[in-house]
Amino acid sequence: MSQAAFTIVEVVFPLMTQLDFTAPHQVFSRLPGITPRVASATGGTIASHEGLRFEGTERLADIPACDLLFIPGGMGIAAVLNDTETMAQVRRLADGARYLTSVCTGSLVLAGAGLLKGKRAACHWAWRGQLARFGAIPDAGRVVRDGDIITGGGVTAGLDFAFTVAAEIVGRDVAEALLLMLEYAPEPPFPGGRPELARPEVKRRVDEIYGQILPKRMAEVEEYARRMFP
Repeated sequence: MSQAAFTIVEVVFPLMTQLDFTAPHQVFSRLPGITPRVASATGGTIASHEGLRFEGTERLADIPACDLLFIPGGMGIAAVLNDTETMAQVRRLADGARYLTSVCTGSLVLAGAGLLKGKRAACHWAWRGQLARFGAIPDAGRVVRDGDIITGGGVTAGLDFAFTVAAEIVGRDVAEALLLMLEYAPEPPFPGGRPELARPEVKRRVDEIYGQILPKRMAEVEEYARRMFP
C-alpha cells in the first residue's frame, strides 16, 4: 500500500506579496511525495499586490485537512484578519496540521488566529512588533522554529524558510539536492537588506515610504487585536 501524500495548503489572498507565496511554492512543488494545494477563501482567481493573477485556486472550505499550513504575507493581511470566513478556515485547518508555517506578515494571521501565544515567530521587520499584540514573541531571525511552528522573515526569507521546511519533511539530502538544482547561492550586489545593515540615508528613505502606506493597515490590525485580544 502506498503512503499517503504529505499535503501542504498554501493560503493565498488578494494583495498578498507574490514572492512570499511563489518562492516557497517553487520549493514545495518540487519535493517528492508532497502535494501542494493553493487555496483561498473564495476560490478562483486571486490577484497579488504586484498585479500577478493566480487562477484556479481551491476554496479553503473544500479542503478537509492538511499536514502543513502555510500563510504568506502582504498588504492584504489586515483584510485577512478581519475576514471571519478566512480566519475560521485557518483555525480549522491548523487544528489538524502537523506544522504551522508562514513567511513575512503571514505570521500575523497565525498569531491573530490565536495559534502563536507564547511562541517565538519571525515577521517582516516593519511589522514584527505587532506579533506581541497577539501574545506571540517577536524574533528577529530570518527563519524561526518553535516546536512545529516554522516562520520566515520578510519576503526573500521565503526561500530560506522553504528549504528549512523541506529538510524537515523530506530530509536534508533531498533539500540540498534541490538547493543545487535551483542554484540557490545568494550573493546580493550590496549589503543592506536588514535595518541594521542599511545605510542611514537608505533607512530614512524606506521609513518615509512606509510612513505613507503602513499606518492605515496597522490601524486595521490593531482594531482586530482590540476585538479579539482585549
